[in-house]
Amino acid sequence: MRILVIGATGTIGRAVVNALSERHDIVPASHGSTPLTVDLAQPDSIRALYEAAGLVDAVISAAGLARFAPLAGLSDEDFEFSLANKLMGQVNLVRAGFFQIRDGGSFTLTSGVLARSPMVGSAAISLVNAGLEGFVRAAALEAPRGIRVNAVSPPWVTETLQALRMDPQHGRPAAEVARLYVESVEGDRTGAVLELPAG
Repeated sequence: MRILVIGATGTIGRAVVNALSERHDIVPASHGSTPLTVDLAQPDSIRALYEAAGLVDAVISAAGLARFAPLAGLSDEDFEFSLANKLMGQVNLVRAGFFQIRDGGSFTLTSGVLARSPMVGSAAISLVNAGLEGFVRAAALEAPRGIRVNAVSPPWVTETLQALRMDPQHGRPAAEVARLYVESVEGDRTGAVLELPAG
């Protein structure tokens, strides 16, 4: 399969590329450190990415930004940024991508654990992640030509916690998380939110 991986240079994206590259042709894209670039907050940038990438069999998004701050400190602009980037950016990957993906292909988007396990400071991110999961379930019902639409809901990632100088024992390695993306691409599920089992 020819797989477009957006966010290919991030912690999860790198692990996804490593997990898939031996069996598939990977087309990496990111915000600025790969030959193919995209700004998820700009629909024109998404359309330009697809034009540059050409036809693909699957699209994986391991990207999307949202603001983290106490609710009282989140501004209108913080919510608009989060909605435009991580939520609508990934929604628009699907909307525009229906015309660039082959029959029977798949989209795999990224939500996150804060959709169901919020914490202080996560109001914008929890909103975006939960909205994305609702979109995936609905979009899967309308996807044409046998195309599948799923989301992966990663837990806290060990490498990210280490980079933030937080306790890594509550995280899971990026390589484990990447298996969920492999399952989404190579399996037959649609309208699903894939998560690692507890433990």
